[in-house]
Amino acid sequence: MANVLNRIWSNDIGIDLGTANTLVFSKGRGVISSEPSVVAVYTRSKKVMAVGNDAKAMLGRTPGNITAIRPMKDGVIADFEITETMLRYFIDKASSAMRLVAPRVVIAVPSGITEVEKRAVKESAIRAGARSVLTVDEPLAAAIGVGLPIGEPAATMIVDIGGGTTEVAVISLSGVVYSKSIRVGGDEIDDAIIQYMKKAYNLMIGERTAEEIKIRIGSAFALDEELSLEVKGRDSVAGLPKTLTITSQEIREALGETFKAIVDVVREVLENCPPEHSSDLMDRGIVLAGGGALIRGLNRLLSEETGLPCFVADDPLNAVANGTGGILEDMDKWLKEND
Repeated sequence: MANVLNRIWSNDIGIDLGTANTLVFSKGRGVISSEPSVVAVYTRSKKVMAVGNDAKAMLGRTPGNITAIRPMKDGVIADFEITETMLRYFIDKASSAMRLVAPRVVIAVPSGITEVEKRAVKESAIRAGARSVLTVDEPLAAAIGVGLPIGEPAATMIVDIGGGTTEVAVISLSGVVYSKSIRVGGDEIDDAIIQYMKKAYNLMIGERTAEEIKIRIGSAFALDEELSLEVKGRDSVAGLPKTLTITSQEIREALGETFKAIVDVVREVLENCPPEHSSDLMDRGIVLAGGGALIRGLNRLLSEETGLPCFVADDPLNAVANGTGGILEDMDKWLKEND
């Protein structure tokens, strides 16, 4: 009886707790929130001023008494108190005012995190207002979210490139056959762009500008028509504002090492995949998810380097969040499997 009432009076949610963005899936409503994983606090009192979109707008622009913090680093918690505050914000935002029971929460976490890090995520969510917490590996959630047939004996392969990590997994019979997680993702791409601009042009740019460059002209494979972008920053020698134009070819070369790391981890997973599954992957190929999947030509680069077809998921940004929603639909089954 208690379980029935809990289902009626609570609003179960799924959370893609990402380094760059946090997405929230509400059962019956879909993805209801996608905001940056950023919290702005007053420097002295540590009192929270803003979370999400409002806090992201302050990155690199805050006065001395305000600090904009990204509490997640490389897919794991770097600041426990701030992460708990951020989780409370998203859980409260997702919970309906009509619900009287705290929600059950599914949280997607990188497959490479330790048990200690996983426990820290659970404890933070409980303190933030969750009734119970189920953690699920991000690549498995992503595979569910993009609609891969994970329950079949034939293998499927997912590459989920987030803000802090790249997750690669081969999945069969609703389980992970082999997976590998590296702490390389959108943040490292942004940092590589910042370092390139500093080294090549003595131009100092911030995270927001680097992200814009990545989105506007970033590519992993030669484009039919190369792109260009006007970039504004500060000359590190003269100390004055400076504007210059850069090309997609320059940025592609600057990101070569980062893309190589992604290719290498995909190769490693393929090399450790059981032979029976290798033929499945020849037919089914590789599916890309996460924000990194949107980088121009990355699927072509992976296809050329592995010899397998490579496809970008229809909704790569929401893949993991949608996957947590799929787990919420059959929560009891997943809870039993994780006992």
